[in-house]
Amino acid sequence: MDRVPALEEPLKKLLGGPTAKVMAEHLDLHTVGDLLHHYPRRYEERGQLTKLAELPLDEDVTVVAQVADARVHTFNGGRGQRLEITITDGSGRLQLVFFGRGIHKPHKELLPGSRAMFAGKVSMFNRRMQLAHPTYAKLGADPADGDGADGGVDIASWAGALIPIYPACKGLESWKIAKAVDAVLPSAQEAVDPLPETLRAGRGFVPLPEALLKVHRPHSRADIEDARRRLKWDEAFVLQVALARRRHADGQLPAVARRPAPGGLLDAFDAKLPFTLTEGQEKVSKEIFDDLATEHPMHRLLQGEVGSGKTMVALRAMLAVVDAGGQAAMLAPTEVLAQQHHRSITEMMGELAEGGMLGGSDLGTKVVLLTGSMGMPARRQALLDLVTGEAGLVIGTHALIEDKVQFHDLGLVVVDEQHRFGVEQRDALRGKGKQPPHLLVMTATPIPRTVAMTVFGDLETSVLDQLPAGRSPIASHVVPAQDKPHFLARAWERVREEVDKGHQAYVVCPRIGDDEEEARTAKGRKKAEEAETADKRPPLAVIEIADQLSKGPLQGLRTEILHGRMQPDDKDDVMRRFGAGEVDVLVATTVIEVGVNVPNATAMVIMDADRFGVSQLHQLRGRVGRGSAPGLCLLVTDMPEASPARARLNAVASTLDGFELSRIDLEQRREGDVLGQAQSGVRSSLRMLTVIDDEEVIAAAREEAVTVVATDPGLDGLPGLRTALDALLDKDREQYLDKG
Repeated sequence: MDRVPALEEPLKKLLGGPTAKVMAEHLDLHTVGDLLHHYPRRYEERGQLTKLAELPLDEDVTVVAQVADARVHTFNGGRGQRLEITITDGSGRLQLVFFGRGIHKPHKELLPGSRAMFAGKVSMFNRRMQLAHPTYAKLGADPADGDGADGGVDIASWAGALIPIYPACKGLESWKIAKAVDAVLPSAQEAVDPLPETLRAGRGFVPLPEALLKVHRPHSRADIEDARRRLKWDEAFVLQVALARRRHADGQLPAVARRPAPGGLLDAFDAKLPFTLTEGQEKVSKEIFDDLATEHPMHRLLQGEVGSGKTMVALRAMLAVVDAGGQAAMLAPTEVLAQQHHRSITEMMGELAEGGMLGGSDLGTKVVLLTGSMGMPARRQALLDLVTGEAGLVIGTHALIEDKVQFHDLGLVVVDEQHRFGVEQRDALRGKGKQPPHLLVMTATPIPRTVAMTVFGDLETSVLDQLPAGRSPIASHVVPAQDKPHFLARAWERVREEVDKGHQAYVVCPRIGDDEEEARTAKGRKKAEEAETADKRPPLAVIEIADQLSKGPLQGLRTEILHGRMQPDDKDDVMRRFGAGEVDVLVATTVIEVGVNVPNATAMVIMDADRFGVSQLHQLRGRVGRGSAPGLCLLVTDMPEASPARARLNAVASTLDGFELSRIDLEQRREGDVLGQAQSGVRSSLRMLTVIDDEEVIAAAREEAVTVVATDPGLDGLPGLRTALDALLDKDREQYLDKG
């Protein structure tokens, strides 16, 4: 029987059940290899103390500090005891709190002047940061089990002066992880090097086993630098090889070239446009048409600012394909967005969208909508129109992907708001063509170049960074509701003023407010309790706030609600009436985040804006200022001025540059969110590489990857690289490594 490779050994075998269970459940570490790639977050030097002033709230942290003082306080008439210990790093102080019977041991061991490592979750009490009941390990004596029981941790056994601090979790502190790493470190010698030898030597990288030893047990800062440089490169290179292989494979596929017929549907559509295309739209359209004219599938990412006219560019590409005898499908993430696209496209096309119908143009085609909630007769007719080729264009949700949906000749797939789909969904639609159809992926979330090279690394990129003429600027302001309640009152006055001018407004809330439904989960109950106890907090739910506004500051205005749990016909009816100007204020969840286009809507109030991400706020804001009147976006929050949440909102209010905001967004998120499993088929997130900071590494790795794959597409001569690729990817899904 073949021996299991050392790095594939389960941790349970080496570390025992309880430790392995915590590692698996909380840190997603299952094998020796997983633990060897769980790198220290930072390193402490003997004599150097952590900056306590920079601790993040509500996160598990490990700090190295010195005890300044320790005091026991009594409460409840002397029946209760509390030990308060103040630790310091010379520049900041942090309070540790122990209660009840748990105070005796730390009171005896953590004497003023002693130094230790402390681990716990940072919380706030009486406006001061603290660690309640932290675990600790004194520094300087015999190795301990991490709770200070037998004297502390021997720093010397941890490579002398440098103490690795690992990303930890409740029940498994950094020093316990360090001991587990000690147990598996000998296996690092068997790590298979993924880099071709010439590449490794040419770039002066240390071998992989040496890099793993140096990252976990460095003797100097130079060791850490050597290790990080090498491990960072591995992550970038293996990922870029996977993407390069996908690009190479796609380049071998056949596709039908789709060249629009002169004097056809596209020309007729262009002739009736009431405006001229922007320079950017012309340029991007040419890139797309050039791709469509080739005999291998287009794979293009179209990214552009909110309102830059991506839908117009996509529609012209779809019409070009219909001109060339094919069909085009647009995949939207929600029914609201699918219906909105269908409505706006048929309006823009006019009689050209009524092919085969009385009054329709001879050049026209049929535009059908296909969603999961359609009635059976309409659905049956739509399916028939698709399979016969009667419908040249179809706009739909994931319902387009179902097996029973068949096309006559699918030539182009347009995926809107790409990040909302799983890879299998998008590829299932692509599989419905007689030959692989061309693919255009659209996103209104601007993507930094490094992310485009990683998450969307197999797609050619087109950027629309110019807003169409006539678009108005959007003024954005943060409204601190708790600190300055009169600001919130003024926000509702501003909404009334916009409506008085004949305009409309959105109010966005983070939840629906159907408490019976939401309270079924513990999370829902907790949210409900928080809302009840926070007496100064405005209602954060659509149903509640719509009621409050219609009885209070917006009384007399025509107010409607829109959320995801409404019946599709009701949603469509509300959007239709809002679009027709029959509704003054739409109180909604984020169902209006993308694609909703009502040029007369000029104001948006986002309640509890701190609960939304930077990119999401930018998307939401893009729903106003779409006509000739200026837009207004008010970000309402209860967060204190000095909080990170307020800093995030201030950043959104200060710029309309989506690329700048995407950088801020990325800096505040973990890399795993960028390269999530649903996005790219990558099993685990990046551990060493940071896509914002490591642009040079990613670009260089991409070049090397292209060279390697061009020479040896199957990686037959590079078994180590093939092994690393298998470890990175879920093998069943490698074919889907093209963002979905």
